[in-house]
Amino acid sequence: MATEIERKFLVCNDQWRAHADAGTAYRQGYLASDPSCSIRVRVGGGRARLNIKSATLGIHRQEYEYPIPLEDGQEILDTLCQGPLVEKTRYLVPHGDHTWEVDVFEGENAGLVVAEIELSREDEPFERPPWAGDEVSHDPRYYNVSLVRHPYRDW
Repeated sequence: MATEIERKFLVCNDQWRAHADAGTAYRQGYLASDPSCSIRVRVGGGRARLNIKSATLGIHRQEYEYPIPLEDGQEILDTLCQGPLVEKTRYLVPHGDHTWEVDVFEGENAGLVVAEIELSREDEPFERPPWAGDEVSHDPRYYNVSLVRHPYRDW
């Protein structure tokens, strides 16, 4: 079974930018979501992926991800996904022994900036950077699938 253990934090300042890579722009949309799982397509960095993720609340979830042809991914986003699409630029930011992902949202979710760290186990220690503010791992409003149904601009 594929497992994702991820903690999510609001970003409280721009100090992360000094150590970030150039970033990758992503568009992603959801084909389906219900109380048990979500199915999404993400296009960015010249590739497309299909992702199936359990809808479990918290930091530990099942996740399966598969490459699909780029043209198929773009067509699926444009014709089959629920709107609005999630648009964001993801930056990789090394800090301590981990690489954080900082997502700067655009479009309907502009103004939202979230940092995620993937862990190998739930109790894995990590160094929290000074730009990582409140933890929102257990708040479903910050899940990307929720940002489609209820965009940040409408909060």
